[in-house]
Amino acid sequence: MKKLILSVAIVLGGLSMHAGTTDETNQSVVKFQDDYKEVDAVPAAIKTSLDNEYPGVKLEKAYVNAKKEYKIEISVRDVKSVVYTDVQGKILKK
Repeated sequence: MKKLILSVAIVLGGLSMHAGTTDETNQSVVKFQDDYKEVDAVPAAIKTSLDNEYPGVKLEKAYVNAKKEYKIEISVRDVKSVVYTDVQGKILKK
């Protein structure tokens, strides 16, 4: 009888853990065009800066906005990422 009561207590305790409230709000991520336009070439200062910061870097795509900030898609040893720089090559955000 003790085993039966103990089993019921364990089962009910396990069920109460799953009875908590869940917040199932659907959050949608909205991507917007951030006014960057694709360019074919970047200034030499940016190439030098990226070579110094990321040895073995390969530039995939480059974009520029009205403030002359560059959004550059790079890959280093098959790892892709996006780097933001200014026209002098100073890295703004990795």
